[in-house]
Amino acid sequence: MEFPVTNWIWTPDWTAEDARQPRLVLFRRTIIYREGADARVQVSADTRYKLYVNGRLAEVGPDKGDRELWYADELDLRSWLRPGKNLICAEVLRYPPEREAGNHSLFRSETPGFYLTGPLCVTDGEWKCRVARSVRFLPEEQGFAPLIIHEAAAGDPALLGWTDPDYDDGDWARAEPYPAFRMHPAIAPSNLTPRRIPFLYRKSRRFTLFPGPQNDRAADWTALFSGTGALTVPPRSRVSAVADAGEEMTAYLHLALSGGAGSRVTLLEAECFVQTEDTDLPGRFVKGHRLDWAQGHLVGYTDVYTPSGCADAARPERYDPFWFRTFRFVEITVETGDAPLTLHRLDYTETGYPLEAAAHVRTSDPDLSAIWDLSLRTLRRCMHETYEDCPFYEQLQYIMDTRAQALFTYCVSADDRLARKAIDDFARSQRSDGLLNCCYPNMNPNVIPGFSLYYILMLHDHMLYFGDPALVRRYLPTADRILNFFGEHLTPEGLVDKVGGILLRERYWSFIDWSPEWDATVGMPPAGLRGPITMESLLYVLALQRAAELNDYIGRRDTGAEYRGRAAAVQAALRTHCMDSNGMLTDGPGCPDAGQQNQVFGILTGTQSVEEGRAALLRTLREPGHAQCQVAMGFYLFRALEETGLYEETNRCWEIWREMLRLGCTTAFENNVMPRSECHAWGALALYELPSALLGVRPAAPGYAAVRVRPHAEFLDFAEGTVPTPRGPIRVSWTKRDGAPDLRVKAPEGVRVLTE
Repeated sequence: MEFPVTNWIWTPDWTAEDARQPRLVLFRRTIIYREGADARVQVSADTRYKLYVNGRLAEVGPDKGDRELWYADELDLRSWLRPGKNLICAEVLRYPPEREAGNHSLFRSETPGFYLTGPLCVTDGEWKCRVARSVRFLPEEQGFAPLIIHEAAAGDPALLGWTDPDYDDGDWARAEPYPAFRMHPAIAPSNLTPRRIPFLYRKSRRFTLFPGPQNDRAADWTALFSGTGALTVPPRSRVSAVADAGEEMTAYLHLALSGGAGSRVTLLEAECFVQTEDTDLPGRFVKGHRLDWAQGHLVGYTDVYTPSGCADAARPERYDPFWFRTFRFVEITVETGDAPLTLHRLDYTETGYPLEAAAHVRTSDPDLSAIWDLSLRTLRRCMHETYEDCPFYEQLQYIMDTRAQALFTYCVSADDRLARKAIDDFARSQRSDGLLNCCYPNMNPNVIPGFSLYYILMLHDHMLYFGDPALVRRYLPTADRILNFFGEHLTPEGLVDKVGGILLRERYWSFIDWSPEWDATVGMPPAGLRGPITMESLLYVLALQRAAELNDYIGRRDTGAEYRGRAAAVQAALRTHCMDSNGMLTDGPGCPDAGQQNQVFGILTGTQSVEEGRAALLRTLREPGHAQCQVAMGFYLFRALEETGLYEETNRCWEIWREMLRLGCTTAFENNVMPRSECHAWGALALYELPSALLGVRPAAPGYAAVRVRPHAEFLDFAEGTVPTPRGPIRVSWTKRDGAPDLRVKAPEGVRVLTE
């Protein structure tokens, strides 16, 4: 029996060894284009593709999906085509099916493949293909290595200029289409779904020479980085220089060179200079000023390229690592053999989600403008095909981080496309017990129970800012199952039971915050060693309260009432078993510790009265010995200060961000006590605070049907700016007069403005 073939193709030259490791497979096809013809194509791959037309990069994809949802991209190739003959090429990175053998955020099936269809051509047996075994992808670290994007590559003389029209592919194999039984349309990757988010932007950029380390060839390096000259390294030499992007960057690197047989080029990508390794925490570093090269050194990940030695200055060989890199600095080191090597190019193409930031805020505090810029840059660097916890180390989309990042995105752009995808991503990760994977897409299981509750807060945010009842109806069952998990795990006293513990020691990780008092328990209050954690009960209460409002919004008022009743019962248990004689919520029943996080969420849930909460919060601000909210919890701390009439205290809290500026940071670090990551967008707090609190613009009804404008003027003299909303921009300005803001508001027609 003959089976029909699909438009999924692969190389016949695919070995068992190839299947066990990440591999690049190259595809080529010549087509004829008649001007005005339909040039739309649909393209996908397992696992990733780069599509080239006539030697120019057209697009990168597909979008990140999972085992049941595989994306395809639709492109119009007209801007890359010319009448007559045209060359279409694809570079496909295939990761093995084993979870730890490839990038954790990229799902893959048992069947590698490349797919392209359209009126111009389809992927069939007319395509030529070749495995590029000269490129190896290596784990970035021993142990936890979620990226596996860094390369050890050798220039292959047989592949030089393979995307050029005049390249001879006569010895390449013909691609083989898969029969239909190998690519069933009901399963990934054959069940293709159109892309839901815009393509990432690409922008050409250049380095400057970092002026710190001494280099007697500074003029030559400067010319190379500026694109005005080449640099030749003599035989048997070793030279290096530090290329400076000027800010934290996510970008594709580009290197061009000629000659250099026997040479080795190393590219070290780093976020900053570090001083010494913290011996108590292997792999973590003590950081001072991020530009302090005199007392520090660069630490990061490397790509190594061995030139073929076959190229000349007229047609240099190029090295373009497949995946984008994250860096502020790139240290290039060249070691030559018996032949000189000439560097013709080292630059980069910035990439990221096309965030159109339409919010603008100016205040009487110039520090806040600088913090705004730092925050916006941080958010941009943590947005690609998903939101990301950190672009340098993991590139994974975590729920707690994403709740904040999506909210910040709403405030600066009123764009919910990436957030809608995130809401769907996390819903798709739901486990049989009701909890969500704490980061997704992710090939690996990873559960932080409290993060599932932040998902409900994310749904509630979207309701407020966009008022989409269909979205709420679709994902509210996910929220119900989350709440059912916690409802089934209550102690006889009515608290959320011990549902997790220390990372990698128990089934789930009860992470709350990166407070230094909790270092030994890896972000979990030590109370969790013995029993329930108060913060998990408080998160459950807040999620129940927000879920009640979501249910009310779509008319499920009985369920809303049920959730309010469940929340009140847990609050009563908290007051009975987790509140000390001073009215402070302790970290757990019978525990003497009372972290600031408990007081913050006690206030936000109404578990403490405003008076109790204010007194308790002030004690954590004034007295030593209380675990403090770190950058991750900054948003919630600011909200609690606002709720208790203590908003003026936020001026002191901004010192963490002012310190980032003093230390030369260009993005917000993950944690002010142990800043492993230099770019973590839960720290982009200014993107919410300036438009929403200092200008005072927030939705007063779902979808901004009404807007509340109540600015905080406690420590400012004036503020002015524009806040984008789904209904149009809102312009606000105020100047303090007699201790109160003299307010002016201009809102879109039909939007009701509440100022009292």
